[in-house]
Amino acid sequence: MDSIRLRPFSRLFLALFLFFVSVGSSFAQGTAADPSKAGVAPGATAAAAPAAAAGATTGDPAAIAAGDALFKGNCAQCHAVNEVVVGPALAGITKRRPMSWIIPWIKNSSKLVASGDEYAVKIFNQYQKQQMPSFQLSDAEITSIIAYTTSQEGVGVKVADGAKTDGAATADGATASAGDEVDGGKAMNILLIVLVVVLIVLVVTLVIIANIMKDVLRGRKDLDGRDREVMEQRFDFSKIYKSTAVRAIVGVVFVLAVLYETIQGAMGVGLQQGYQPTQPIAFSHKLHAGENQINCAYCHTSVYKSKSANIPSPNICMNCHSQIKTESPEIKKIYRAIERKQPIQWVRIHNLPDLAYFNHSQHTQVGGIECQTCHGPIQNMEVVYQYSPLTMGWCINCHRETPLNTKGNGYYDNLVKLHDTENGAVPFTVSSNGGTECSKCHY
Repeated sequence: MDSIRLRPFSRLFLALFLFFVSVGSSFAQGTAADPSKAGVAPGATAAAAPAAAAGATTGDPAAIAAGDALFKGNCAQCHAVNEVVVGPALAGITKRRPMSWIIPWIKNSSKLVASGDEYAVKIFNQYQKQQMPSFQLSDAEITSIIAYTTSQEGVGVKVADGAKTDGAATADGATASAGDEVDGGKAMNILLIVLVVVLIVLVVTLVIIANIMKDVLRGRKDLDGRDREVMEQRFDFSKIYKSTAVRAIVGVVFVLAVLYETIQGAMGVGLQQGYQPTQPIAFSHKLHAGENQINCAYCHTSVYKSKSANIPSPNICMNCHSQIKTESPEIKKIYRAIERKQPIQWVRIHNLPDLAYFNHSQHTQVGGIECQTCHGPIQNMEVVYQYSPLTMGWCINCHRETPLNTKGNGYYDNLVKLHDTENGAVPFTVSSNGGTECSKCHY
């Protein structure tokens, strides 16, 4: 029998085999965590005892009952106590964050994210950057919601033997922090990579073994012609792509893909989310509104009193830049516009169709909506882009979810009484005041 010699093809697979084995072992070792070096999860406070509201800890039945109604009216669409729905599970929230953080988060999460709060930004990014609407709730109402969620921790959670707990949530279940969820996701990703590497190694190993066996068989002289014909046969790939069934499947998949892209394109006509044009002057909102903390209303003077938020005139720029950075090439463009008595040709970014009526002051002055709610983290943008979709559905969802501040306004007294009589503790939203009627925006 001839000695077995690996062909160049087999040597290549052997090298790949050794490479993947080393990579797989590295990933496997990387999954082991050292508890002594784990430290404090991002966004957490080291050795800080979480502050809880009185109602959340005393188990006051009145606070829990009020929180139950408020939770179902405001939170249940996106949150559950012991499981993730759209947003994170609320069990153990007072153990993860103090009430001094929870209250501002519920009242205006976008403002907290825009401020750069590490934990708020992490939650915002973890849940696909879905913006939680702002809630005009008092501190007492938020406290009662937390009291209710605290009372429901562990209720309905399945344990290992199939039973359900009716007390506190388990330490590795409902009280797991958002950081633990992220770590679990990373561990799962590493496990999947290891499994893929192992499968590749197995396939390569089988190919190497098959080639070695063929070399062995070729060295044998007792094989007849039929055996050699079987050993040397090749798979004819042309039979696959020439098959009528395969061609039909490929054709159907192609047609479906084209149809899907066509429908997606048609549905996206007129949508400009993410639109970021180059402006004639390189103005940085990150520098002005972010680092220098210039109030939006200083430049956009009509933002609280007009139907539209105006584009700043050059003289507003000159209030500062007649003395600051006067030699900047971009500032000189403003000088030239003033000298020539020509307006700066800014490119409009946020543009609603003519058939839709929108009043800026109604939302900012009356509704108390923050700029970041619609415009996103504007203070972090070097070049402004359209953050929100500005579609009709997006506006209607906001009207359905945003409570209307009626306190101290006698106009709403009778409306609120009628609403409370028919709907109980369900909040009086913009929709309750006719905010989803067609004639509100189209007339």
